[in-house]
Amino acid sequence: MAAVLDRAARAYLARHRVARLATADAGGAPHVVPLCYAVSGDHVYFVVDDKPKNPGGRALKRMRNIAENPAVALVVDDYAEDWRALAFLLVRGHAEIVDDPAERARALRALRLRYRQYRSMHLDGPEHPVVRITPSRVHRWQGTGVTPRGAGGRSTPRVGAAARRTPRPRQLRSRRR
Repeated sequence: MAAVLDRAARAYLARHRVARLATADAGGAPHVVPLCYAVSGDHVYFVVDDKPKNPGGRALKRMRNIAENPAVALVVDDYAEDWRALAFLLVRGHAEIVDDPAERARALRALRLRYRQYRSMHLDGPEHPVVRITPSRVHRWQGTGVTPRGAGGRSTPRVGAAARRTPRPRQLRSRRR
């Protein structure tokens, strides 16, 4: 089976610092929160960190939702007033708490490499669950006429007649699994 996170999806995730995680409880009530993440292997990971959350750990709404309904969505996006520069990556998948100590250590290492704030946090123990998202579908989209933020340059419109037209957004790639 081919990896769902292809090179372009991994590069997009690597260029961004925050995602929005969508979960739903057993009754389907949605819940969306921003979070820090890291990609390791074919998975996306996050940890419930030391921020003052009450309740914390597995009692957080996102964690209760994952226990009831492990289907999740993660979105990372670029917004700009010039809508030709809009872009997003949507990852749908299955979330579960990591129980394997070696996998947990790898995930925390990846998170600490990405976010210096995690390097000084004590993230061991059950009050700091690490969650693995196994992607089942990835959908990328971007507007036309502009280099997206984080793609190696500033967001700048194309020059010439094409820049004067209002282009319709185009589909880049959709992978269904």
